[in-house]
Amino acid sequence: MTDIPRPRAYYSARKNGPQEARFDLDDMREILFSAYAYLEGAGYFVDAFGYDCVDEGYVPGFVGGNIDVFVRMTLLKKDLWPLREKYQSYSEDDCFTMIEFLYDHVSKPGSKNFHDWNNCGYHYSEFDRDLGRKEFRSRFLVPLERYGEGWELTEAGEVMSLPPSGMTTLLTARPPTNDKTVLDRMMDATSRFRRHGSTIKEREVAVRDLADVLEWIKPHINMALMNKDSSDLYNIANQFGIRHLNQNQKLEYDKAVWLSWIFYHYLNTINACLHIMKRQGGNASPGIAATKSRE
Repeated sequence: MTDIPRPRAYYSARKNGPQEARFDLDDMREILFSAYAYLEGAGYFVDAFGYDCVDEGYVPGFVGGNIDVFVRMTLLKKDLWPLREKYQSYSEDDCFTMIEFLYDHVSKPGSKNFHDWNNCGYHYSEFDRDLGRKEFRSRFLVPLERYGEGWELTEAGEVMSLPPSGMTTLLTARPPTNDKTVLDRMMDATSRFRRHGSTIKEREVAVRDLADVLEWIKPHINMALMNKDSSDLYNIANQFGIRHLNQNQKLEYDKAVWLSWIFYHYLNTINACLHIMKRQGGNASPGIAATKSRE
């Protein structure tokens, strides 16, 4: 089995645009079940969940002999397993949780042997978890993109909100610095902002973390930006109730829209400043170990 290719835009999508072809929760439930049923039948969950044999009975996988108990202990919630019996009552949280759970436990079988006694069926072995996960992600690429406001299943196995158009590279490329403070803050802020179910408060914290990164590299920003531009970056966060709360701040605004805009603006600004500092080479203080250009 190979990766499922992204479908081309057919007539309706070309005529009405991608927003016309959106999936709802009922669609996502059925897509989840369909993907699970197909992969289960192809042996992709044998390594984790085991299999039945007419000679040996039930042979457990690495999660143990009681999958339902394992799911409850792992996900801390009842009534999610067996999937084929429960999926029609899944909430959005349940669907996304089960997608992540299955991603962690899928493995592509490398070989199969048919056990013909009493038509037992195929037995699978030689599992490859990386290939299984890659193929699992490919099955949810388009469905998650077209569900709600748009989502993706990352290589880390987390369902995250899709970035605005043109921002994907910004999120996947490694920032040009070795400074652990900068890297950790940017990674934590990005994860907190994009994860499913993140609250306005959590997004505010993510934006504040990026503002703190700008503060951390502030001694070097004036080499990359005009002084006024540099100060305006901090004034934005300070004036909209993100960093230092006071009576003069603006608090009545559409936070969901504004936080999304300022988050990616800050993230882009930090990356731009780090790239300029890298090109300048040797101008970083001990606090900012920017990687030097090899050019």
